[in-house]
Amino acid sequence: MRDKKNIILGVSASIAIYKACDILRKLINCGYNVTVVMTAEAEELIRPIVFQSLSGNKVYRGNLFAAGKSWEIEHISLADKADMILVAPATANILAKVASGISDDLLSCAICATKAPVLFAPAMNENMFNNKITQANIAKLKSFGYKFIAVGRGKLACGKVGIGCLAATDDILAQVNKILG
Repeated sequence: MRDKKNIILGVSASIAIYKACDILRKLINCGYNVTVVMTAEAEELIRPIVFQSLSGNKVYRGNLFAAGKSWEIEHISLADKADMILVAPATANILAKVASGISDDLLSCAICATKAPVLFAPAMNENMFNNKITQANIAKLKSFGYKFIAVGRGKLACGKVGIGCLAATDDILAQVNKILG
């Protein structure tokens, strides 16, 4: 039996956050150990208890300086234990922060500190996705070796149809399996 690979599932604040529950469930069904790290903004859309119940693991929350119950420096211990960090959904905000080296929350710090592969699954409004700054951030991150899965086309939160939808769960899972072998 193979050792379980550890995946950090970073969850940022997109309306596609509900799909992160399905991604989490399918990763666990594939035999991965999944730990969720939520941004503070993501907590405005879904409660951490949902991810804790699905994963059976503690959910790490946005505040970098929240009082922990151990001596561990959480962003470093998370980064060290990760075989991969998957950010799904990945907003324009988290992409911009990482591309700029801004590490002001637990998720961005863990991404900055990890040596593991990082896969972003963007989800945002079409205008935000096509914004020149967002596209430059994506290109910059790719040039540094970060991985991306293409956005889908469909009905967006604003009611319009366009690109920017979170990729299909099975496509994300296939990319994770490919990266982790």
